[in-house]
Amino acid sequence: MQPHTSYLVCGTPRSGSSLLCEALINTGIAGQPEEYFLPQNEFVWQERWGTSTYTEYLANTIKQCTTPNGVFGVKMMWGYFDYFVSKVRQLPGYNDKALSDHDLMQSFFPNLHYIWIKRRDKVQQAISHTKARQTNVWAVSMETDPKPTNRPVFSFEQIDYNIQELEAQEAAWQKYFAANDIQPFIVVYEDFVTEYEETAIQLLKYLGISPAERLEFALRRMRKQANEESEEWVQRYYDLKTQSRRHRFLSYMNGLLVQ
Repeated sequence: MQPHTSYLVCGTPRSGSSLLCEALINTGIAGQPEEYFLPQNEFVWQERWGTSTYTEYLANTIKQCTTPNGVFGVKMMWGYFDYFVSKVRQLPGYNDKALSDHDLMQSFFPNLHYIWIKRRDKVQQAISHTKARQTNVWAVSMETDPKPTNRPVFSFEQIDYNIQELEAQEAAWQKYFAANDIQPFIVVYEDFVTEYEETAIQLLKYLGISPAERLEFALRRMRKQANEESEEWVQRYYDLKTQSRRHRFLSYMNGLLVQ
């Protein structure tokens, strides 16, 4: 089935995009948004599907991510958005350089909508990203409890770098939306976690999907990964940040006195 409505769940790592995709999937009528365009995932699915060309891969992705009512959804992180665009531009009929990236997306995905999930607390987001990178545990559900490949180790430098990286990627999404006069549906993670089904219902309305008189959600399966250690890391990060600022201030004042 070719979809009549499409959407991209746009975000940055550890912004809550997987939980949001689960909520949309659990409606049963809003597509099957998964992360098929992450380059590492492509290799896995290409082998599983036996696809030899990117055209075949895209066709299979659209098939997998479309529900019987013709709604397609997929997750898209800024970190590989340019990679995906470059792959699409190599396809026959899509290599018109005059087309902007947004025009290209619209010509490829019918009736395209953008859903943008953001997280207010960038420190907690960066800590979540740091721990996931260190342990290689990216999601935990009721059925799966993957074992970490390494023990997480606090690193102020890594967390601080991740904050800057996440802020830069979020700014890039903002620039993309502004440049193309796009008004995405914005989901704030901290609000969404307490309004799981309510947010999904709002998104159905945004996408123009009419649910049954009584919408039955599938069981919520994803489990929260943040723990007491994560909270300790937050406090350690802020303490070290404060010490670093104090040190820079004192160094600056000493420099003035020497002059």
